[in-house]
Amino acid sequence: MEKLKRRWGITSNYDLVIIFIVFAINGSLSAKISSYLMNLLNINQENTHWFFYYLILIVLVLPLYPFLLMFFGYLFGQSKFFFPFSKKMLRGIGLGFIFKDKKN
Repeated sequence: MEKLKRRWGITSNYDLVIIFIVFAINGSLSAKISSYLMNLLNINQENTHWFFYYLILIVLVLPLYPFLLMFFGYLFGQSKFFFPFSKKMLRGIGLGFIFKDKKN
């Protein structure tokens, strides 16, 4: 755990536990919200080929996950950790234009 704390720049075990809790809540909730949105669009495993079902699910989860991560990170007081983490994730999936870098 010490190696992980050093890598993430965390000093206390309390912060590490809070970060793990945020990741757990966020992962579960983003999957639930995406599943709910798919049900609203009447996309389910019975009427959609499994490949397209999971492709649509991933397309819904990927942009939702970092935004929820920032929200829950803020709620749990860990925004210093989660905001840069989420920005990096959004840039990785091609949505980096949302956060414009300030260049002099």
